[in-house]
Amino acid sequence: MQTDDKKKRLRDLLDDIEKINNEINQEAETNEKPPQPPQEDAGAVGIDAEGGGGAADGGAAAEQDITEGEADIDGGAEIADAGDSADAADADAEPAAAGGAKGKPAKVMPMIPLRGISIFPYMVLHFDIGREKSISALEKAMVRNQMIFLVSQRDIDTDLPTDEDFYRVGTVAKIKQMLKLPGDAIRVLVEGISRGMMEKMVFEVPYFKCAVYMVDEAEYDEVPNRLAALMRNALARFEDYLSLSPKASPDVFPSVASVEQPGRLADVITSHLDIKPDDKQSVLEAFDPERRLEVLNKILIKEIDILQIEQDINSKIRMQINKTQREYYLREQMRAIQEELGQEEEIDNEAEEWLSQLDEAGLPENIREKAEKEIKRFAKMQASSAEGAVSRSYIEWIFALPWNIYTKQETDLAKSEKILNEDHYGLEKVKERIVEYLAVAKLSGGLKGPILCLVGPPGVGKTSVAKSIARATGRAFVKMSLGGVRDEAEIRGHRRTYIGAIPGRVISAVKEAGSMDPVFLFDEIDKIGNDFRGDPASALLEVLDPEQNKEFTDHYLEFPFDLSNVMFITTANTTDSIPRPLLDRMEVIEVPGYTEEEKVKIAARYLIPKKMKEHGLKRGNLSVTEPVVRGIINHYTRESGVRNLEREIANLCRKAARRIVENDASQIRVNLANLDKFLGKKRFRYDTIGRADEVGVTTGLAWTAVGGTTLSIETTVVPGTGQLVLTGQLGDVMKESAKAGVSYIRSISRQLGIKDGFYKEDDLHIHIPEGATPKDGPSAGVTMCCAMISALTGIPARQDVAMTGEITLRGKVLPVGGIREKVLAAHRAGIRKVLLPVENEKDIDEIPGNVRENMEFTLIDDANEALPHVLTKAVAPLHTAHRAAGASGRAAGRASGKAPGGGPGRAGGRATGKASDRASSGVGKAPGGTGGGTAGKASSGAGRKTGRKNAD
Repeated sequence: MQTDDKKKRLRDLLDDIEKINNEINQEAETNEKPPQPPQEDAGAVGIDAEGGGGAADGGAAAEQDITEGEADIDGGAEIADAGDSADAADADAEPAAAGGAKGKPAKVMPMIPLRGISIFPYMVLHFDIGREKSISALEKAMVRNQMIFLVSQRDIDTDLPTDEDFYRVGTVAKIKQMLKLPGDAIRVLVEGISRGMMEKMVFEVPYFKCAVYMVDEAEYDEVPNRLAALMRNALARFEDYLSLSPKASPDVFPSVASVEQPGRLADVITSHLDIKPDDKQSVLEAFDPERRLEVLNKILIKEIDILQIEQDINSKIRMQINKTQREYYLREQMRAIQEELGQEEEIDNEAEEWLSQLDEAGLPENIREKAEKEIKRFAKMQASSAEGAVSRSYIEWIFALPWNIYTKQETDLAKSEKILNEDHYGLEKVKERIVEYLAVAKLSGGLKGPILCLVGPPGVGKTSVAKSIARATGRAFVKMSLGGVRDEAEIRGHRRTYIGAIPGRVISAVKEAGSMDPVFLFDEIDKIGNDFRGDPASALLEVLDPEQNKEFTDHYLEFPFDLSNVMFITTANTTDSIPRPLLDRMEVIEVPGYTEEEKVKIAARYLIPKKMKEHGLKRGNLSVTEPVVRGIINHYTRESGVRNLEREIANLCRKAARRIVENDASQIRVNLANLDKFLGKKRFRYDTIGRADEVGVTTGLAWTAVGGTTLSIETTVVPGTGQLVLTGQLGDVMKESAKAGVSYIRSISRQLGIKDGFYKEDDLHIHIPEGATPKDGPSAGVTMCCAMISALTGIPARQDVAMTGEITLRGKVLPVGGIREKVLAAHRAGIRKVLLPVENEKDIDEIPGNVRENMEFTLIDDANEALPHVLTKAVAPLHTAHRAAGASGRAAGRASGKAPGGGPGRAGGRATGKASDRASSGVGKAPGGTGGGTAGKASSGAGRKTGRKNAD
């Protein structure tokens, strides 16, 4: 009873609110509408019962109605004339022409776009709005007559729709109730009145307002037979839909079946369907009840087919689940039978065997207790259960690890050093470090494994060095490549709660090694990554830190494991990309690239015999001379290591093997004359000197991933506005070096004989050839500075002198890296004089002795010190340069004055010469003359002014 009373009071309150709103709307319309002259009844617009026209006479009524609706628009928006309205109404009326619906004149009303829902006439629905335009339209409608036009968006993801984003057909609805929600949203209760067709959008700001034709529904006193048949089909299919759909309730069918009008029945059925908004819109746009029922029947047939397919899939899934449950039941029965037969004793026997192995395994006490507890837990499990399989795998891993197993390490230093020399040529620092480690280990009786990081370009033998270390020390060798590793579980393993969990690769590698002190190689540590799965570099800190790896904890094992006796070795191409905390745990040993002489020795001692053996060739089958090896190194490979050299030698062996088999030859000789027949045309060439000295062209030295190379830097000066143009795909560091060089040159321009305003009147263009190759680094600072000085002074630069070093604004030359590789590149190019920063003097000792003997090294501390070695002649200060120019002018004048041709010609020549002389030397005089000498005297005055300016 209380509920009924509350409902009654609520209905009375809503009626009172509606009355108040109507009174406010009537008062607003009275105040807003200007007095209108009487109009003739123009008749209905656009849509009539027989589908005919009638729109031709509706223009006046449409215009009047639109004008009335616009009285509340601030600023007075205008609509097109009545003729356009009538044409639009007639065009929009075409979908309803065959349906018998009756049309009303166009009404101007606010519009709210809907996303994902559709409202039909006679349908009561609530929805939430939050967009500013929609709230403004709702408030405007409440002030007027509570009528609103609701139309669906074509794309629900569009937040700021325009006129083109709406369907043309929607529903004219009346606002029944509105409730403000938290977050500036409003919940609206509306009731559909009739279908509406948008004629045009009146305006879109501050809310959507449009002219709408309200389409009346045709009412039938007696439903025609065809419509009755369509209604029966729709009801039958709707009943099938309710029986198949899990989201629809069959209880709605009686109320739907009681609807007698065809069009309204189609609307009610569509409102209960869980279909796409486009399908509902197609029903809404069907004005003709017959057409509407046909569209609805097609939609129902499609939805019923989909629901039947879903039902078949669900039934198959249920059958599969029932099968799994049946198998579980049978397994349980089998287990009970096995218990009766005594076969369950196998698990107990396995557990007892593990317990007996605990005493022999040599596990630490805390790990022994954990293993014993896990074994007893396993004994209580079912053998076929998933948990039992996980427990068995965990126990097997514990027993598989090499507890207290250590290798007998080599202590014979001479033997170890011999092994290292047999495996590698050169690499003296690396060998020396390993021998030192063995010596300390022998004296101390034991030494924790060091963490060495071998850094060098590809192909120099970093990985093979690690194998040789293992061989020399008598340890097992295991390897893990870190290139592209992004998952922390690769290092620490997965927890046992995950399906298919296993220990990390560190523990797996120790198990594979079979001892607690193997040589463990982490290859390519500079290429490690990280993502949402964790940071492997952070996990490696615990592995490589001598203070932490004694108690390394794997996520799978969940107990500390001692890695302090493992000798860790890492390799990298560069230290720049190694995380700094990780780099601090390692001892970095540089592994430089090989010289040409070293490559020749490596090829003769190791590569050629190895490849001949791999390809089935005997010693006399293939003859490769030393010049051939040098030709391969210089013209078919470009690298610091010997990886590509090994490939080309293998290529030679394959070609020789084929010729031996095809031609039944006993020996194949390869020389420089026929090398291209085996390996093809030459692929590479190294820069060699031989060019004439040029203005603005200097030779620099650079370091690359494949070794050192020479760098030709070209500079030219052109008239302009003082711009600095840099080309050749230069990095930020090289661009900054060039700018610093320009500023330094400006500070000493007078000392260099360069005019003061060059940075305003001329453009400097610096270009480094091979623009497709990115270039960056500080090594070219002094080289670019010397090239600019050569271009600005006009003095050619020597091409047989190379240099490297960074430059500061004060002209100081700072040290750079890669001196060994750079000097080797200069030596290979035929350059015999290299300018190096003073602080790089210590790096000269790292250069091979045979190269040092053929090279001249000049140490420079300032860019000025490089000029006497680079430029072909000394630069002259600015005042000296002007005196030299004046002497040149006087000589030219005398020569011109003595030229044959009579008095006026000689006078003009002398005058021109003197003017040039005075203009250049700054001692011109003012008095003028006649004839040919006038120009000379005028120029003389300009010369005197210029001279004074330069002298200042």
